[in-house]
Amino acid sequence: MEWASWSDFWSMGGRGFFVWSAYGVTAICVLTEIVWLRRSADQSRRRLLRMQQWDSSQEESEQ
Repeated sequence: MEWASWSDFWSMGGRGFFVWSAYGVTAICVLTEIVWLRRSADQSRRRLLRMQQWDSSQEESEQ
């Protein structure tokens, strides 16, 4: 597909609003998913560290 100008490209034959808003919503969803995954991974790492520290303190108290 060829456009005569950048304005034609952005308007996408009158469907530009729907095309670009779909890209925008998709980008927001992908970025939100990345943020949630990173938070979840960080929380899991912290929980694992707490469990390891608790386990090592239990071993020390047994001795």
